[in-house]
Amino acid sequence: MVEPVPQIKIDIELISKMQDPLVSGLLRNINREYLYWDKVKYKNQEGLSSFELWSIVKISRKLYYSTQKFGKYEFRYFSTEFIQEMLHYCDMNIGGNMGGSGFVPEQDKARYMISSIMEEAISSSKIEGANTTRKKAKEMLLKETKPKDRSEQMIFNNYHTIDYISNNYTKDLTVDQLLYIHKLITENTLDNHDEEGCFRRNNDIFVVNTSTSETVHTPPSHDEIPELLKDVCHFFNEEDVFIHPIIKGIIIHFMIAWIHPFSDGNGRTARSLFYWYLLKKGYWLVEYLSISRIIQHSKNQYERAYLYTENDENDLNYFITYNLKAMAKAFDTLREYISRKEKEANLTARFVRIPGVNERQAFLLKKICDEPDIVFTVKEVENRFAISSFTARSDLNNLVKMGFLSEIQVNKIKRDFVKSDEFDRLTNKYK
Repeated sequence: MVEPVPQIKIDIELISKMQDPLVSGLLRNINREYLYWDKVKYKNQEGLSSFELWSIVKISRKLYYSTQKFGKYEFRYFSTEFIQEMLHYCDMNIGGNMGGSGFVPEQDKARYMISSIMEEAISSSKIEGANTTRKKAKEMLLKETKPKDRSEQMIFNNYHTIDYISNNYTKDLTVDQLLYIHKLITENTLDNHDEEGCFRRNNDIFVVNTSTSETVHTPPSHDEIPELLKDVCHFFNEEDVFIHPIIKGIIIHFMIAWIHPFSDGNGRTARSLFYWYLLKKGYWLVEYLSISRIIQHSKNQYERAYLYTENDENDLNYFITYNLKAMAKAFDTLREYISRKEKEANLTARFVRIPGVNERQAFLLKKICDEPDIVFTVKEVENRFAISSFTARSDLNNLVKMGFLSEIQVNKIKRDFVKSDEFDRLTNKYK
């Protein structure tokens, strides 16, 4: 539970102190980081009490607030120096044609996109409690094996939900579409199947801190959900007043989680709508980002951003600031990933030199060098490279003919492919 904010003090003498260079400098730093009361009270106070400093911080924020209403509730935000800086960074690197032609190598786009969608599906599920390794989850998705438990089912659902959104992001958001997204996300993961794709019908729902068992959020009454979501859909689809698309996407993300319209799956649904909205607004590179992976590794900060917002007059800047940091970190992570993959591609160059071996097959040979016990299936190769079943089978069969792979008969129909006894001798010639 976060510490409640104190009542602020407003008087002429206090407002005049905002002009003091030392106070204004401290204020600038506090608002840049967008600190909550629990951090502000420990700052160097330049002759002010902690309560006076907090009052000055709140006065400075109130001067610039914009208000957004959903139902009977008001939420506030404004564009701080840090927010403007992060929006510029994201626009230059993630949005429209400014993502940089060639940033994602053309020949690798399909593979990188599949990898990022898998990462997003796994991380978004892990945030909500899915318990499995990334290796097992990726193997399930690539080989299209049936989920073995609830954790794998959550990841499977998230993957196919993101894939659905990637193919339908030009549509407007409607309540029916929202219910469909929830159904995709929660299929076979809820105790009560009747709750899949349905709004909660009661108020017996509380957001609880799992480590302390404290109730940290009581959502609006279930009978307010239709009106609130009608407003969210309007906010998603219409431009009554221009709001930067990334800010709007983050607010949509927050509102779905805050309204908590479902018995379960609210967080996954909220993050899916954020992804949908940014794709709709031309931020094409989000298809290659795994923002949820960053959130997963800073889950406490993510949860606190929600709590700070709710505890401080619905000030969305806490949540906006956190999410912009996550987006920038996700982009930096993608850039590092592509750089690493390009170095790995250089290591596969020796396999490309083998007569009759294409780039996909060279990648498979490199995988065998890294993981000698790896087992390939036609379906996995098909999904890994976004190619047809015929092409995947042809790639594998040709590697068998060249002596690099051996076939294993799994049943009357299915065959798997593994490292052959001749693999090392054949590949050593191309070192």
